[in-house]
Amino acid sequence: MPIDTSSYYPEIDPPNGENKEDSLNGVHDSLFGDKKKITETLIIEEMGDVDLSNEPPHKEDSRLENIATTVSHILSWLLVPLIMPVFGILFILRLSILDVIPAGVQTAVTFVIAGINFFAPILLIFLLKVLGLIDDVGLNGRKERAIPYIITALCYGGSAWFVASRGAPVWVAMFFAGGAVASLINLAINFKWKISAHAAAIAGLVALLIRLQRDVAVEPQLFVWLIITVGMSGLLGSARIWLNRHTVWQVLAGYMVGFCSVFFMMYIH
Repeated sequence: MPIDTSSYYPEIDPPNGENKEDSLNGVHDSLFGDKKKITETLIIEEMGDVDLSNEPPHKEDSRLENIATTVSHILSWLLVPLIMPVFGILFILRLSILDVIPAGVQTAVTFVIAGINFFAPILLIFLLKVLGLIDDVGLNGRKERAIPYIITALCYGGSAWFVASRGAPVWVAMFFAGGAVASLINLAINFKWKISAHAAAIAGLVALLIRLQRDVAVEPQLFVWLIITVGMSGLLGSARIWLNRHTVWQVLAGYMVGFCSVFFMMYIH
């Protein structure tokens, strides 16, 4: 702590003609040297090994945070809920007994499902944006999600009707029916609380793969895809939390709604 010596050594005027700054306890100098330099030295000693450079602290941490934010945005857009039915029909056609269907038919069915569940909802959401019914096409606000949830439920229901009308097994139609049920549950919850639609959608995909693994003759590589999908669901949920789009509980609730809706609906025969 700096010692104030001014009361012990009062300023002494120098002899006539000399500069007052040369006094024993003048404004600039004291008996112990330059006051300014002494003060700076004491401050530095008290602060210890503090970095006084202009470089901002935690620069490396900021860089990692920016990378995590970018990756989270990419995952959120690549794994939007609207794309999950397309992944679902691809898994159904490629990893189950339905892989015997001719390639041309598989391609046609996949495009129809993509049109119903991906392209049509995207056009409708942009239309809602143009009409001013929503502010953000990312649907991050709870109050903006009601109409899109209804659209999603109708699209899942339309997909269930389409595959059933083409003679697909009941469990295929029930996968899409489970998606419709999850969307309606999310809609009901959304009136009071914001639930993660991303988590619900990808959890439904996990439920599909588990049901295929348990009850349907499948291709050997299905287990690998199950592990990959479970891992991606964890990363996607973490991304939504990192971006502050949802809390941990909202993500977990989304997982539960999506998984249970599809898993138990697929038991209907």
